[in-house]
Amino acid sequence: MDQDLDNLTREELMANVKELRAAIREHRDASLHDLCWYQPKLWGLLPEKASVEVQVPTREKFMKGCEIYRNSLDAQLPNAQRVDIDFKG
Repeated sequence: MDQDLDNLTREELMANVKELRAAIREHRDASLHDLCWYQPKLWGLLPEKASVEVQVPTREKFMKGCEIYRNSLDAQLPNAQRVDIDFKG
């Protein structure tokens, strides 16, 4: 799966790592409606250990955000396969 890394230079690998770390930090530092999933295992891959102070919307506001997100998927991915699977968190 990661064979594409085999041919990258050290500089390209470093750039890739920095880009991945930036994306993980952006997710880690998100809060409220921007935080879709709590992922401490993913955040733990970063070299710095930051205390994450998450703010969570009220259930009503959170569920409204979920509905808006789901509607956006219908608009952006109208042909994506729909499955009827229960979430097992």
